[in-house]
Amino acid sequence: MAPSFSDADSMFNFVVRDGNGVKGLADLGLSKVPQKYVQPREERIDKLNATLNNNSPIDLSKLDGPDHDQVVEEIATAAETLGFFQVVNHGVPVELLEALKIAAHSFFGQLAEEKSAYRKGVSLARWCSMEQVLRQRKRRHWSGRTISACVILMIVKPAKFGLKNAEQLFNTCISREVALEFLRISIKMVRKLVEILMGKLGVTLDDAKIDALIGLKMVNMNFYPICPNPELTVGVGRHSDLGTLTVLLQDGIGGLYVKVEENMEGKKQEAEWMEIPPIPGALVINIGDTLQIVSNGRYKSAEHRVRTTSVQSRVSIPVFAIPKGTEKIGPLPQVVESDGVALYREVVFEDYMNNFFGNAHGGKKSLDFARIY
Repeated sequence: MAPSFSDADSMFNFVVRDGNGVKGLADLGLSKVPQKYVQPREERIDKLNATLNNNSPIDLSKLDGPDHDQVVEEIATAAETLGFFQVVNHGVPVELLEALKIAAHSFFGQLAEEKSAYRKGVSLARWCSMEQVLRQRKRRHWSGRTISACVILMIVKPAKFGLKNAEQLFNTCISREVALEFLRISIKMVRKLVEILMGKLGVTLDDAKIDALIGLKMVNMNFYPICPNPELTVGVGRHSDLGTLTVLLQDGIGGLYVKVEENMEGKKQEAEWMEIPPIPGALVINIGDTLQIVSNGRYKSAEHRVRTTSVQSRVSIPVFAIPKGTEKIGPLPQVVESDGVALYREVVFEDYMNNFFGNAHGGKKSLDFARIY
């Protein structure tokens, strides 16, 4: 018998505490999304009024040839304007990308009680903090995701975090070796991109400083179930990522939208939403808040959101490269000297992260925490 959801807590408990997730709601065969998931009109995604990003993906293999300078310019221009770009010939085998997508579908296709086993060992404080974030949202998102700890921390040092089911998770869905290989190649690519972007600012960072900017690596598996009313809700609301760079693996369904406020010449324009269509074999790169702060606003963290679909469930797998919590982030002195003024103050990244997760997402408002007025 389907649950009645007689009050607000009953639905929350079904989705979060009982581990059914939004997929559990979708599996009930609802004819309309529950009211709690219906977004205000201004937050809904109108696919017909969005533009389509037709930019060709950037071929990273050309960094090793005569077109090196041209590729560097393409990367820097995208980081300065859209904050998003797609890359091919990135070093991650296509077979590995396909295996990861299959793994995500496999994981979320399990019964709620099977998935809940992987939560065992996650600290109560961490689990409750996620609940707190969800409760703060006036309207919820039509999506499900693993907690980062349940993915990356388990595959790297599961015993340290008391997560006893790591082997079971990756033996069920995907081998630990495949997941680690994706992480290894992605972070190698992130390091190269950071070096390139810093170089365009006229800054050379030593290995220790780069390590500080990408010291923590987190992997999520995001799942967007079939939705009866995609026009009324969102998979993820508008937000920017808080870290340095994000590497995103999309499946072939699509649904990623980025807010465009400048054209490719860097001139302001009326804000519009642009769909980032999936390209077979490509990975999406997006600039995070940290890189916008350290570049003194030269590079733009990308405000983005995700649309649901009534046709087929969608998965995405992002790798987040973020600073360590104790690291101080602020505009690089060389850039401030060139610009003549600092647009952001120096902050401890843990404080920035606490503010980021302690408030409901609203575009790029999190940057106000470090902004100098």
